[in-house]
Amino acid sequence: MQLAGIGPSDWITINARHNPEGQCFVRANRERLSFERVASDVALLAGSLRDAGLERGDRIAALATDSVEYMELMLASMRLGTTIVPLNFRLATDEVRLLLDATQPAALFVSPRYEDAITAGRASLGQTLRLTGGVDGPTGGTSACVRELIESAVGPGVVESQSVDDDILAMPMTSGTTGIPKGVMQSQRMLKAIAMQGIIDLDFRKDDFAYSGASLFHISGMGHLFYLLARGGSSLILPQFDTDEVLWWMQEGGITRCMLIPSMVISLLSHPDVRASRYPQLRAIMYGGAQIAPSTIHEMLSVFDCDLFNGFGAGTEAGGQTMFTPADHRFALEHDVSLLGSIGKPIFGVDLKLCDEEGVEVPHGDIGEIFTRSDTVMSGYFNQPELTARSITEGWFHAGDCAFYDSAGYLRLAGRRNDMIIRGGENVYPNEIEDTLGGHPSVHEVAVIGLPDAYWGEIVAAVVVLRPGASLDLDEAREYCVGKIATYKIPTHLEVVDDFPKNSTGKIVKHELRSSIVARSATAG
Repeated sequence: MQLAGIGPSDWITINARHNPEGQCFVRANRERLSFERVASDVALLAGSLRDAGLERGDRIAALATDSVEYMELMLASMRLGTTIVPLNFRLATDEVRLLLDATQPAALFVSPRYEDAITAGRASLGQTLRLTGGVDGPTGGTSACVRELIESAVGPGVVESQSVDDDILAMPMTSGTTGIPKGVMQSQRMLKAIAMQGIIDLDFRKDDFAYSGASLFHISGMGHLFYLLARGGSSLILPQFDTDEVLWWMQEGGITRCMLIPSMVISLLSHPDVRASRYPQLRAIMYGGAQIAPSTIHEMLSVFDCDLFNGFGAGTEAGGQTMFTPADHRFALEHDVSLLGSIGKPIFGVDLKLCDEEGVEVPHGDIGEIFTRSDTVMSGYFNQPELTARSITEGWFHAGDCAFYDSAGYLRLAGRRNDMIIRGGENVYPNEIEDTLGGHPSVHEVAVIGLPDAYWGEIVAAVVVLRPGASLDLDEAREYCVGKIATYKIPTHLEVVDDFPKNSTGKIVKHELRSSIVARSATAG
């Protein structure tokens, strides 16, 4: 008999027992829910889901913006040992139908604004779909919404967790930057390890009141709420990031820490009222998911005056992998600003090595693919054993991110293996060029890609978004790079664009960017 261990839904029960009136979740309308209230809701909801015929191992798909009810649905699902499948609410109906076909959920819950997904689900799943419901409100033609299922529950619901550590409790769908949908199987063991890792490396406290700008369909969004649930702290849950709203909570609402992607940081720093007050209660900001300019980091410290954490990892598949800590930030600003371009060092519980294409560890200082081994690695990709075998070898996960150790022992990203440019037989990694050109005062964002060339095979192309009122041409960009990087790495093509195609975490989708530029060049030719 396998021991169940303590799962995420048990954290609610534990905190309700020892701190029943403690603040657990806070809504956008300022309503504050205690641990006792949330524990009761989760137990009753789990009972209603069980009574509706859902069993351990079934999948529950959810398409919704963030809400307390969404989080309670996740926790109730995990209590039953069913698998929550959080879907990206930005997807089109046809894309939702594709993911439903791939995952075959037994239940589908949506926000009222996504009612078309219910129709798509019924058309795709037929008899396998046993329950449809609303998340943060009722929807037409559904069985019931989450709140109704809680209020109509009979008896105390499921008091004890039904899950064990090997159960797949969550299965977010990810395409990364490749465009290929994958169901990432996240076990109870993995989610517990992610929570422990975050509490240790991010120094979460019981009195923290935190906000995560990442949505619940991302492990970074789910994970930050889990840090607080496990630690006994409190979470602000907003439907989506809103600059005015988040700034109010940072200035007047008592937020002690935030997790933000760089575009959110830039949006906050650009707000006319961001310097209208100080932030004495703000302990920390974690940022990550995309590149951020050193000048923006300076501005964050000047305005918010708090600890900064820069996290890097293959979060959905392998949790966090490295961290650039507050101490690292202070050291970089005092001694070597170039270190702000690093991703730090391996974090708690992560064994990390850099390997060549054969999986052999490379010498210190050489570029290699990041391999990690830890309890935060996924159980595999749903119904894709060959892809799982290619991504996890002998317990080591590798997602294609390449890096090298600098002389100070910090990891520096070199780009993704499939983003590598081969120019005349020389391997060129985009990140080094992006870090260099990103320092130009006219450049707001930059992406470096390879474009096909009859002579060189590929040429180095820089695509930039400029700062307001700025200008930049190829000659100026090349001159800026001279002496900073090798001549063969200096871009020979420059494009200025208004914006980049990005995924939901703010990462530039380079294959889309490359395709659009190649297509535009072909049309022009």
